[in-house]
Amino acid sequence: MEALKKILLLVKPYSGRMLLAGLCSLTVSATNGALAWLVKPAVDKVFVERGAVFIFPLSVAIMLVFLGRGLFTFLHNYLMSSVGAKVVRDIRNRMYHHMLYVPMSFLQRDSSGAMVSRVLNDAGVVQGLLAYTVKDLFVESASVIVLVCVAMYRRWDLTLISIVVLPLAFHFVSRLGKKLRKVSRRTQEKIAGLTEMLTESFSGSKIIKSFCREEDEVERFREKNQDYYRELMRSTRITGATSLMMEFVGGVGIGFVVWYGGSLVIRGAITTGDFFSFLTAIFLIYTPAKRLAAAQNTLQQVRPPLERVERLLKEEEEKDGSVSLEGFGGEIAFNNVSFRYEGKDDNALNGISLSVKKGEVVALVGKSGAGKTTLVDLIPRFFSPSEGRITVDGVDVSTVTLKSLRSLVGIVSQDTILFNDTIRANIAYGRPGASEEELLGASKAAYAHEFILQLPDGYDTVIGERGVRLSGGQKQRLSIARAILKNPPILILDEATSSLDTASELMVQRALENLMNDRTALVIAHRLSTVRRATRILVMDNGRIVESGTHDELLAVNGIYRRLYSLQFDEAAAEQFTGESAALREQAS
Repeated sequence: MEALKKILLLVKPYSGRMLLAGLCSLTVSATNGALAWLVKPAVDKVFVERGAVFIFPLSVAIMLVFLGRGLFTFLHNYLMSSVGAKVVRDIRNRMYHHMLYVPMSFLQRDSSGAMVSRVLNDAGVVQGLLAYTVKDLFVESASVIVLVCVAMYRRWDLTLISIVVLPLAFHFVSRLGKKLRKVSRRTQEKIAGLTEMLTESFSGSKIIKSFCREEDEVERFREKNQDYYRELMRSTRITGATSLMMEFVGGVGIGFVVWYGGSLVIRGAITTGDFFSFLTAIFLIYTPAKRLAAAQNTLQQVRPPLERVERLLKEEEEKDGSVSLEGFGGEIAFNNVSFRYEGKDDNALNGISLSVKKGEVVALVGKSGAGKTTLVDLIPRFFSPSEGRITVDGVDVSTVTLKSLRSLVGIVSQDTILFNDTIRANIAYGRPGASEEELLGASKAAYAHEFILQLPDGYDTVIGERGVRLSGGQKQRLSIARAILKNPPILILDEATSSLDTASELMVQRALENLMNDRTALVIAHRLSTVRRATRILVMDNGRIVESGTHDELLAVNGIYRRLYSLQFDEAAAEQFTGESAALREQAS
């Protein structure tokens, strides 16, 4: 009943359609009762008394009853299916909206495949529930009541004999339903695992192929698919056992009715028409009773996915502030900021105090895991500090509206995110209302215009998922063009050139210089050669700022920066020497 209450809350906006569907179901139930009722005059007047005058009107009445039942069954099915589709549409809209507004910490808990499964699989269960299960609860419950009334009117003692076993049957159905709920929960987990693996396999197809792991992945999928199959068959066995039990109960009830009712007809206690009218009602009762038992099982099956949907929708959204920032004209300040990721024992940042003035280019360097990306992620409030506070122009960012804060920040990262859309749409993503002239200007400033024109459809070329049809440098330049078009006063560049070859890096570096012109920038760089011209360089280690200064100042200190720089210089020299040696060998040959 708990699942049914949740469903009724979901369909509340469409109560008008549900009421109309309910009226149709009552009409269908009435036609079922009418069919059972008409059996008596058909048998007594036509077959026993041989009254020819009754044949035509009874035939017409039966045809009209069947026509009415068919018409109202169609209307009821259509209305319930439309309500189911609308409710699923609403749930998916709510889930997608909610997932875009929950904190990043929540999105990091589950894989993208698990999220997709919740939106598609879990929400989709509701449609079948409304289209079939709730329909059966409406129609079949009313049908049972009407038919029991007809049967009781014809012969109350026979009715009690025939339905006395139903409560016992429903007791066992209820017990089976509890088992089915557990199996259903595991089934939904298995299908979520399959969806997760498919998502990972498609996005990581290049890695799978490069390591020749196709057969391993196929085998892994087979195992997961087999696990899902086993749970599905457990569910099928339980629902099949329910159907078997209801068939046996129906057979027992009707067997007793035929034995006892037949003896009453032989003794002349009831007419043949009474008996067959009653028997028809009993036959018609057992069919909706079986469907009600099946509906009970379905309600148990949908409880786990409904609970998963409910848990997601109850997840708290990002907390928005009330102060609107109109621009950036002063400084970004970190005041004794510490941060710890959810579920971690150690802080990612410890007591960071930092001031970035307008127009400064501040570079963050350090080994992997030092806390560089975590620090810059706190500025647009992807995460909130565990301790301390961050201010923009003296205003605590926790009190600022997310829209006004994030509109001031442009981000270009190593992991370039592009959408399976046209180049034009990807560049204009940060500023949809930009003019064609502004869009072209941003592309030229990012050194992307020339390669875009060489593509088959120019700016209308669809680039594939995550820009798969472009090179790394081309994708990065589109990302920079997008940031230039947005025209934010604050820039975050997170390893923007680390994955590029030398030629692409030089092109992207020129684009970045155009992007950083007259802007405040925080630059995370793995290649220290790219941060020499920074106003200030901050060296991070274990979540703390351990060194600060210009390139020359930090080289003069025998610290972490000098060691990092020397290491990279030695690597670069070794690469250059290797290249020169190869060239000499080639000339000699």
